Amino acid sequence: MAASFDGGHNWTISSAPFSRCTGGSPANGGDFDRATDPWLAASPDGAIYALSLSFSGGTLQPGSSSAVLVARSVDGGTTWGPPATLIRDGDQFSNDKDSITADPGDAHFVYAVWDRLTTTNEGPAWFARTIDGGATWEAARAIFNPGPGNQTLGSLIAVLPNGQLVNVFTEIDVAAGGTVTTSLRAIRSTDRGASWSAPVTLAAVQASGTFDPQTGANVRDGSDLASLATDPTGTLYVVWQDSRFSGGAPDGIALSRSIDGGLTWTTPVRVNSRVDAAAFTPTVHVRDDGVIGVSYYDLRNNTSDPATLLTDYWLAMSVDGTTFTESHVSGPFDLDRAPNADGLFLGDYEALVSVGAEFRPFFVRTTAAGTGNPTDVYMAFGPAP
Repeated sequence: MAASFDGGHNWTISSAPFSRCTGGSPANGGDFDRATDPWLAASPDGAIYALSLSFSGGTLQPGSSSAVLVARSVDGGTTWGPPATLIRDGDQFSNDKDSITADPGDAHFVYAVWDRLTTTNEGPAWFARTIDGGATWEAARAIFNPGPGNQTLGSLIAVLPNGQLVNVFTEIDVAAGGTVTTSLRAIRSTDRGASWSAPVTLAAVQASGTFDPQTGANVRDGSDLASLATDPTGTLYVVWQDSRFSGGAPDGIALSRSIDGGLTWTTPVRVNSRVDAAAFTPTVHVRDDGVIGVSYYDLRNNTSDPATLLTDYWLAMSVDGTTFTESHVSGPFDLDRAPNADGLFLGDYEALVSVGAEFRPFFVRTTAAGTGNPTDVYMAFGPAP
């Protein structure tokens, strides 16, 4: 993790004991080979919560184990306390795609959610919460199960101004004949996570995925994941990767919003300006003044050279959630230099925050050739309309 106390100009690196690489041990629950899927949340009392998916072995392989761990910092992320274990499983289960959200109005409440895959081919959404500011965590439990053969993915919780919760996730369903359908769905809680509603569907996900147009190389993008934000009035915004605006390919960036706490959602609108260029892995954030920001990658500046895959990072802004003004953040950089992990990979998620009237995109891009370090994390000082 990294912390800045001057608006992003300087950074201090730290780590929590989520694996043996960073001081984890049987004594503190962090005795795992690896830690991944980090997520941070800031509570209104100044506490910072870090969430980790920690694991050993391969997914659902004999002898494997996985856990969702959370650590707390009271000095702005400079140092971390011992992790609390929200769930720990052996090789019959695999936890994935965790996220954590602190209630911005009440420091007692922090919520963690993830999907839990089973060897019996199910993937329900699981949930844990603290109601005492991280002193203790309630036992983790399933809050939605799509049934045998189906799974949830990428759950994200938003807290509305009245304290109610909305969890948005991707649901992947497999019919008897093998047909796969993917949709974005939402469940609601009016009692801070004690109980949850039946799901409603936001939209079908029609992502086709991103590929190098010259070589066909796969880009491991965010085509099965969404990003969620809420504004000061409680309006919810969801963005995701979708090909509906181009007739099936390439993917663009879709946005839908809800003004009634997630009960109903608007028809998706296109965020990215270039319908002819693949856009992928979007992130949404709303400033305190209600201006919406959506960041994403695209391939508009790629060339016909098969040796490179030129990629840029963009920020689109809107005051009404319908029309967007686009600004260039970074690039072009060569995505072909990225690590290949079932595809050229920059990360499942990127981040977007704001400081006053200025957006701050956080993203990964490749570095110069021959450095031995293929990617780094960057922060940009975004424009303020």
